[in-house]
Amino acid sequence: MIRFFLGKILWLIPTLIGITIVAFGFVRVLPGDPVLLMAGERGLSPERYAELTHQLGFDRPIWVQYGEFLWRVLHGDLGNSLVTHRPVLHEFLTLFPATLELAFCAMFLAIVIGVPVGVIAAIKRGSWFDQVSMTTALVGYSMPIFWWGLLLIILFSGVLHWTPVSGRISLMYYFPNGTNFMIWDAIASGQKGALSSALSHLILPSIVLATIPLAVIARQTRSAMLEVLGEDYVRTARAKGMPPRRVIGIHALRNAMIPVVTTIGLQVGMLMAGAILTETIFSWPGIGKWMVDSISRRDYPSVQGGLLMIAVIVMVVNLIVDLLYGLINPRIRHR
Repeated sequence: MIRFFLGKILWLIPTLIGITIVAFGFVRVLPGDPVLLMAGERGLSPERYAELTHQLGFDRPIWVQYGEFLWRVLHGDLGNSLVTHRPVLHEFLTLFPATLELAFCAMFLAIVIGVPVGVIAAIKRGSWFDQVSMTTALVGYSMPIFWWGLLLIILFSGVLHWTPVSGRISLMYYFPNGTNFMIWDAIASGQKGALSSALSHLILPSIVLATIPLAVIARQTRSAMLEVLGEDYVRTARAKGMPPRRVIGIHALRNAMIPVVTTIGLQVGMLMAGAILTETIFSWPGIGKWMVDSISRRDYPSVQGGLLMIAVIVMVVNLIVDLLYGLINPRIRHR
Protein backbone atom coordinates (compact mmCIF):
# COMPACT_ATOMS: atom_id res chain seq x y z
CA MET A 1 0.00 0.00 0.00
CA ILE A 2 2.81 2.41 0.89
CA ARG A 3 4.71 1.53 -2.29
CA PHE A 4 1.58 2.13 -4.35
CA PHE A 5 1.00 5.49 -2.69
CA LEU A 6 4.61 6.63 -3.21
CA GLY A 7 4.47 5.51 -6.84
CA LYS A 8 1.37 7.60 -7.42
CA ILE A 9 2.99 10.62 -5.78
CA LEU A 10 6.07 10.29 -8.00
CA TRP A 11 3.88 10.14 -11.10
CA LEU A 12 2.26 13.41 -10.05
CA ILE A 13 5.54 15.30 -10.45
CA PRO A 14 5.91 15.00 -14.27
CA THR A 15 2.16 15.43 -14.59
CA LEU A 16 2.30 18.74 -12.73
CA ILE A 17 5.21 19.93 -14.86
CA GLY A 18 3.23 19.10 -17.98
CA ILE A 19 0.23 20.99 -16.61
CA THR A 20 2.37 24.08 -15.97
CA ILE A 21 3.47 23.99 -19.60
CA VAL A 22 -0.10 23.69 -20.82
CA ALA A 23 -1.37 26.42 -18.48
CA PHE A 24 1.49 28.75 -19.41
CA GLY A 25 1.05 28.20 -23.12
CA PHE A 26 -2.76 28.28 -23.15
CA VAL A 27 -3.15 31.94 -22.25
CA ARG A 28 -0.41 33.04 -24.61
CA VAL A 29 -2.03 31.54 -27.70
CA LEU A 30 -5.23 33.48 -27.06
CA PRO A 31 -5.64 36.60 -29.21
CA GLY A 32 -5.37 39.90 -27.38
CA ASP A 33 -2.70 41.86 -25.56
CA PRO A 34 -3.09 42.03 -21.74
CA VAL A 35 -1.30 45.39 -21.61
CA LEU A 36 -3.72 46.97 -24.09
CA LEU A 37 -6.70 45.41 -22.31
CA MET A 38 -5.47 46.89 -19.02
CA ALA A 39 -5.38 50.34 -20.62
CA GLY A 40 -8.97 50.06 -21.86
CA GLU A 41 -10.31 52.84 -24.02
CA ARG A 42 -7.69 55.33 -22.79
CA GLY A 43 -5.01 53.86 -24.97
CA LEU A 44 -1.27 53.97 -24.37
CA SER A 45 1.60 55.84 -25.91
CA PRO A 46 4.37 53.65 -27.39
CA GLU A 47 6.68 54.67 -24.55
CA ARG A 48 4.15 53.80 -21.85
CA TYR A 49 3.28 50.52 -23.58
CA ALA A 50 6.96 49.54 -23.68
CA GLU A 51 7.36 50.49 -20.02
CA LEU A 52 4.40 48.38 -18.86
CA THR A 53 5.46 45.46 -21.03
CA HIS A 54 8.90 45.57 -19.42
CA GLN A 55 7.46 45.86 -15.89
CA LEU A 56 5.27 42.80 -16.43
CA GLY A 57 8.14 40.88 -18.00
CA PHE A 58 6.35 40.24 -21.30
CA ASP A 59 9.35 41.47 -23.32
CA ARG A 60 11.54 38.62 -22.07
CA PRO A 61 12.07 35.39 -24.03
CA ILE A 62 9.20 32.97 -23.60
CA TRP A 63 11.39 30.30 -22.01
CA VAL A 64 12.59 32.83 -19.43
CA GLN A 65 8.99 33.74 -18.57
CA TYR A 66 8.11 30.05 -18.17
CA GLY A 67 11.16 29.44 -15.99
CA GLU A 68 10.16 32.29 -13.68
CA PHE A 69 6.58 31.00 -13.52
CA LEU A 70 7.75 27.46 -12.68
CA TRP A 71 10.14 28.78 -10.03
CA ARG A 72 7.35 30.74 -8.33
CA VAL A 73 5.05 27.71 -8.45
CA LEU A 74 7.68 25.56 -6.76
CA HIS A 75 7.79 28.15 -3.98
CA GLY A 76 4.01 28.26 -3.60
CA ASP A 77 3.61 31.61 -5.37
CA LEU A 78 1.17 31.83 -8.28
CA GLY A 79 1.86 35.50 -8.87
CA ASN A 80 -0.42 38.53 -8.64
CA SER A 81 -3.47 39.28 -10.75
CA LEU A 82 -2.91 41.86 -13.48
CA VAL A 83 -6.36 43.32 -12.79
CA THR A 84 -6.82 43.28 -9.01
CA HIS A 85 -3.09 43.16 -8.12
CA ARG A 86 -3.91 40.65 -5.38
CA PRO A 87 -2.17 37.27 -5.02
CA VAL A 88 -3.75 34.69 -7.31
CA LEU A 89 -3.62 32.00 -4.63
CA HIS A 90 -5.52 34.25 -2.22
CA GLU A 91 -8.23 34.95 -4.82
CA PHE A 92 -8.53 31.26 -5.64
CA LEU A 93 -8.86 30.22 -2.00
CA THR A 94 -11.40 33.00 -1.41
CA LEU A 95 -13.65 31.92 -4.28
CA PHE A 96 -13.09 28.17 -4.09
CA PRO A 97 -15.57 27.56 -1.21
CA ALA A 98 -18.41 28.76 -3.47
CA THR A 99 -17.42 26.30 -6.20
CA LEU A 100 -16.81 23.52 -3.68
CA GLU A 101 -20.24 24.02 -2.13
CA LEU A 102 -21.91 23.89 -5.53
CA ALA A 103 -19.87 20.88 -6.70
CA PHE A 104 -20.49 18.97 -3.46
CA CYS A 105 -24.26 19.48 -3.68
CA ALA A 106 -24.25 18.49 -7.37
CA MET A 107 -22.21 15.35 -6.72
CA PHE A 108 -24.39 14.48 -3.73
CA LEU A 109 -27.48 14.62 -5.95
CA ALA A 110 -25.75 12.62 -8.67
CA ILE A 111 -24.70 9.83 -6.30
CA VAL A 112 -27.87 9.69 -4.17
CA ILE A 113 -30.08 9.48 -7.27
CA GLY A 114 -27.76 7.89 -9.84
CA VAL A 115 -26.62 4.82 -7.87
CA PRO A 116 -30.11 3.65 -6.75
CA VAL A 117 -31.52 4.27 -10.24
CA GLY A 118 -28.73 2.21 -11.79
CA VAL A 119 -29.16 -0.62 -9.29
CA ILE A 120 -32.93 -0.81 -9.77
CA ALA A 121 -32.55 -0.60 -13.56
CA ALA A 122 -30.14 -3.56 -13.46
CA ILE A 123 -32.38 -5.64 -11.21
CA LYS A 124 -35.43 -4.87 -13.37
CA ARG A 125 -33.59 -5.22 -16.67
CA GLY A 126 -35.89 -4.77 -19.66
CA SER A 127 -38.74 -3.32 -17.61
CA TRP A 128 -40.39 0.03 -18.20
CA PHE A 129 -38.32 1.52 -15.37
CA ASP A 130 -35.10 0.39 -17.01
CA GLN A 131 -36.11 1.79 -20.39
CA VAL A 132 -37.36 5.11 -19.06
CA SER A 133 -34.48 5.72 -16.65
CA MET A 134 -31.72 4.88 -19.15
CA THR A 135 -33.37 6.93 -21.90
CA THR A 136 -33.68 9.86 -19.52
CA ALA A 137 -30.02 9.41 -18.53
CA LEU A 138 -28.99 9.47 -22.18
CA VAL A 139 -30.99 12.64 -22.79
CA GLY A 140 -29.50 14.26 -19.68
CA TYR A 141 -25.98 13.37 -20.79
CA SER A 142 -26.57 14.81 -24.25
CA MET A 143 -28.20 18.03 -23.09
CA PRO A 144 -26.04 21.19 -23.31
CA ILE A 145 -25.51 22.69 -19.87
CA PHE A 146 -26.08 26.29 -20.94
CA TRP A 147 -29.38 25.42 -22.66
CA TRP A 148 -30.57 23.29 -19.74
CA GLY A 149 -29.68 26.02 -17.26
CA LEU A 150 -31.50 28.74 -19.19
CA LEU A 151 -34.53 26.48 -19.60
CA LEU A 152 -34.75 25.90 -15.84
CA ILE A 153 -34.34 29.61 -15.15
CA ILE A 154 -37.18 30.46 -17.53
CA LEU A 155 -39.48 27.80 -16.04
CA PHE A 156 -38.80 27.93 -12.29
CA SER A 157 -37.65 31.53 -11.94
CA GLY A 158 -39.45 33.34 -14.73
CA VAL A 159 -42.76 31.48 -14.96
CA LEU A 160 -43.30 29.76 -11.59
CA HIS A 161 -41.24 32.19 -9.46
CA TRP A 162 -40.09 29.34 -7.24
CA THR A 163 -36.35 30.02 -7.23
CA PRO A 164 -34.09 33.07 -7.62
CA VAL A 165 -32.43 33.76 -10.95
CA SER A 166 -28.84 34.22 -9.83
CA GLY A 167 -26.46 34.78 -6.94
CA ARG A 168 -25.88 32.79 -3.74
CA ILE A 169 -28.17 34.55 -1.27
CA SER A 170 -30.57 37.47 -1.08
CA LEU A 171 -29.06 40.93 -0.72
CA MET A 172 -30.99 41.22 2.55
CA TYR A 173 -28.38 39.06 4.27
CA TYR A 174 -24.72 39.84 4.88
CA PHE A 175 -22.17 37.80 6.82
CA PRO A 176 -19.00 39.70 7.70
CA ASN A 177 -15.85 37.58 8.04
CA GLY A 178 -17.69 34.46 6.93
CA THR A 179 -16.19 31.22 5.65
CA ASN A 180 -17.71 31.78 2.18
CA PHE A 181 -19.54 28.47 2.56
CA MET A 182 -22.92 30.13 2.30
CA ILE A 183 -24.98 27.37 3.91
CA TRP A 184 -22.67 27.23 6.93
CA ASP A 185 -22.52 31.02 7.20
CA ALA A 186 -26.31 31.23 7.00
CA ILE A 187 -26.69 28.71 9.82
CA ALA A 188 -23.99 30.33 11.96
CA SER A 189 -25.46 33.82 11.50
CA GLY A 190 -28.74 32.89 13.14
CA GLN A 191 -30.57 35.31 10.86
CA LYS A 192 -34.13 34.26 10.17
CA GLY A 193 -34.65 33.17 6.58
CA ALA A 194 -30.94 33.17 5.69
CA LEU A 195 -30.67 29.39 5.34
CA SER A 196 -33.79 29.07 3.19
CA SER A 197 -32.54 31.87 0.97
CA ALA A 198 -29.15 30.19 0.53
CA LEU A 199 -30.76 26.83 -0.26
CA SER A 200 -33.20 28.35 -2.75
CA HIS A 201 -30.29 29.95 -4.63
CA LEU A 202 -28.42 26.63 -4.63
CA ILE A 203 -31.18 24.40 -6.05
CA LEU A 204 -31.11 25.23 -9.76
CA PRO A 205 -27.30 25.46 -10.17
CA SER A 206 -26.91 22.13 -8.36
CA ILE A 207 -29.47 20.42 -10.59
CA VAL A 208 -27.86 21.78 -13.75
CA LEU A 209 -24.35 20.80 -12.67
CA ALA A 210 -25.50 17.36 -11.45
CA THR A 211 -27.30 16.37 -14.66
CA ILE A 212 -24.37 14.94 -16.60
CA PRO A 213 -22.64 13.20 -13.63
CA LEU A 214 -26.00 11.72 -12.59
CA ALA A 215 -26.55 10.28 -16.06
CA VAL A 216 -23.04 8.82 -16.22
CA ILE A 217 -23.20 7.32 -12.73
CA ALA A 218 -26.63 5.78 -13.35
CA ARG A 219 -25.57 4.12 -16.59
CA GLN A 220 -22.25 2.94 -15.16
CA THR A 221 -23.95 1.51 -12.07
CA ARG A 222 -26.44 -0.39 -14.21
CA SER A 223 -23.68 -1.78 -16.42
CA ALA A 224 -21.52 -2.83 -13.45
CA MET A 225 -24.47 -4.42 -11.64
CA LEU A 226 -25.50 -6.43 -14.70
CA GLU A 227 -21.98 -7.80 -14.97
CA VAL A 228 -21.77 -8.72 -11.29
CA LEU A 229 -25.25 -10.25 -11.13
CA GLY A 230 -24.11 -12.84 -13.65
CA GLU A 231 -21.16 -14.00 -11.55
CA ASP A 232 -21.06 -17.44 -9.97
CA TYR A 233 -20.80 -16.21 -6.38
CA VAL A 234 -24.04 -14.23 -6.77
CA ARG A 235 -25.87 -17.24 -8.17
CA THR A 236 -24.46 -19.36 -5.33
CA ALA A 237 -25.67 -16.87 -2.73
CA ARG A 238 -29.14 -16.97 -4.25
CA ALA A 239 -29.10 -20.76 -4.38
CA LYS A 240 -28.32 -20.88 -0.65
CA GLY A 241 -31.54 -18.99 0.03
CA MET A 242 -29.91 -15.76 1.06
CA PRO A 243 -32.37 -12.82 1.15
CA PRO A 244 -32.40 -10.79 -2.10
CA ARG A 245 -31.54 -7.56 -0.30
CA ARG A 246 -28.46 -9.16 1.22
CA VAL A 247 -27.39 -10.61 -2.12
CA ILE A 248 -27.77 -7.25 -3.84
CA GLY A 249 -26.45 -5.06 -1.05
CA ILE A 250 -23.44 -7.07 0.12
CA HIS A 251 -22.34 -9.42 -2.65
CA ALA A 252 -23.37 -7.61 -5.83
CA LEU A 253 -23.30 -3.89 -5.08
CA ARG A 254 -20.02 -3.90 -3.17
CA ASN A 255 -18.16 -5.49 -6.07
CA ALA A 256 -19.98 -3.38 -8.64
CA MET A 257 -18.91 -0.18 -6.87
CA ILE A 258 -15.29 -0.43 -8.11
CA PRO A 259 -15.99 0.98 -11.60
CA VAL A 260 -18.66 3.28 -10.15
CA VAL A 261 -16.18 4.86 -7.73
CA THR A 262 -13.75 5.30 -10.62
CA THR A 263 -16.48 7.04 -12.58
CA ILE A 264 -17.30 9.29 -9.64
CA GLY A 265 -13.64 10.29 -9.35
CA LEU A 266 -13.45 11.11 -13.05
CA GLN A 267 -16.59 13.21 -12.77
CA VAL A 268 -14.75 15.68 -10.52
CA GLY A 269 -12.99 17.01 -13.59
CA MET A 270 -16.32 17.20 -15.40
CA LEU A 271 -17.78 19.11 -12.47
CA MET A 272 -15.00 21.69 -12.68
CA ALA A 273 -15.57 22.07 -16.42
CA GLY A 274 -19.35 22.24 -15.97
CA ALA A 275 -18.96 24.75 -13.16
CA ILE A 276 -17.55 27.27 -15.64
CA LEU A 277 -20.80 27.34 -17.62
CA THR A 278 -23.07 26.87 -14.62
CA GLU A 279 -21.49 29.67 -12.61
CA THR A 280 -21.57 31.98 -15.61
CA ILE A 281 -25.26 31.32 -16.27
CA PHE A 282 -26.30 31.76 -12.62
CA SER A 283 -23.76 34.51 -11.79
CA TRP A 284 -22.34 32.20 -9.12
CA PRO A 285 -19.23 33.88 -7.65
CA GLY A 286 -16.93 30.89 -7.79
CA ILE A 287 -13.82 29.67 -9.57
CA GLY A 288 -15.60 29.01 -12.87
CA LYS A 289 -16.89 32.55 -13.29
CA TRP A 290 -13.55 33.91 -12.07
CA MET A 291 -11.72 31.89 -14.74
CA VAL A 292 -14.04 33.12 -17.49
CA ASP A 293 -13.53 36.72 -16.41
CA SER A 294 -9.76 36.22 -16.19
CA ILE A 295 -9.62 34.75 -19.70
CA SER A 296 -11.65 37.62 -21.17
CA ARG A 297 -9.29 40.11 -19.50
CA ARG A 298 -6.16 38.10 -20.50
CA ASP A 299 -5.14 38.01 -16.85
CA TYR A 300 -2.24 35.62 -17.40
CA PRO A 301 -1.33 34.90 -13.75
CA SER A 302 -4.96 34.22 -12.75
CA VAL A 303 -5.59 31.86 -15.66
CA GLN A 304 -2.30 30.03 -15.14
CA GLY A 305 -2.79 29.72 -11.40
CA GLY A 306 -6.45 28.74 -11.70
CA LEU A 307 -5.77 25.97 -14.23
CA LEU A 308 -2.92 24.64 -12.13
CA MET A 309 -4.96 24.58 -8.90
CA ILE A 310 -7.93 22.88 -10.59
CA ALA A 311 -5.61 20.25 -12.06
CA VAL A 312 -4.07 19.60 -8.65
CA ILE A 313 -7.52 19.16 -7.10
CA VAL A 314 -8.56 16.66 -9.80
CA MET A 315 -5.33 14.67 -9.36
CA VAL A 316 -5.70 14.54 -5.58
CA VAL A 317 -9.30 13.32 -5.88
CA ASN A 318 -8.28 10.59 -8.34
CA LEU A 319 -5.48 9.54 -5.98
CA ILE A 320 -7.98 9.25 -3.13
CA VAL A 321 -10.25 7.18 -5.38
CA ASP A 322 -7.40 4.78 -6.14
CA LEU A 323 -6.71 4.38 -2.42
CA LEU A 324 -10.38 3.66 -1.74
CA TYR A 325 -10.39 0.57 -3.95
CA GLY A 326 -8.91 -1.60 -1.22
CA LEU A 327 -11.50 -0.41 1.28
CA ILE A 328 -14.43 -1.14 -1.01
CA ASN A 329 -13.25 -4.58 -2.06
CA PRO A 330 -10.97 -6.45 0.38
CA ARG A 331 -9.70 -8.67 -2.46
CA ILE A 332 -7.98 -5.67 -4.01
CA ARG A 333 -4.80 -4.75 -2.15
CA HIS A 334 -2.15 -2.42 -3.42
CA ARG A 335 1.37 -3.73 -2.74
